[in-house]
Amino acid sequence: MSIESVLKELKPHIGKEVFVSDWKQVTQEQINQFADSTGDHQWIHVDTEKAAGGPFGRTIAHGFLTLSHIPFFSYQAPVKIEGAKMSINYGLDKVRFLNPVPSGSKIRDRIVLSGVEEKTGDRLLIRQTHTIEMEGQDKPACVAEVLAMVFF
Repeated sequence: MSIESVLKELKPHIGKEVFVSDWKQVTQEQINQFADSTGDHQWIHVDTEKAAGGPFGRTIAHGFLTLSHIPFFSYQAPVKIEGAKMSINYGLDKVRFLNPVPSGSKIRDRIVLSGVEEKTGDRLLIRQTHTIEMEGQDKPACVAEVLAMVFF
């Protein structure tokens, strides 16, 4: 499939929700592993006893741990681009951590196709807005604009 035909197929979906993931629980074990991986052992994340008396009543996930779930959720999406040789993470334009994710919470991702731009060298820049929601909460945990470069 050519870039032009992919653009034609994707453009009507810009600004629309293209996928909602399944719920995934964020465990204390994941939080501890993330702390070990990043060296961020702040008590609010790893000290369950101290955090029980803190502002959230228990430990919370690192904001970057919440953000790092985006690839997991993205791989669930049934959206595939015909004719693409590969797609790479091109970065983020905007990330906001709006609501802490307490240990044991369930999160999911709502993906909106925010934009598609043709680039030189047979490439497309895809923008998606990911809204990480928490079960039982109106305010999302994280909103991020994610960029992917697709090569043809």
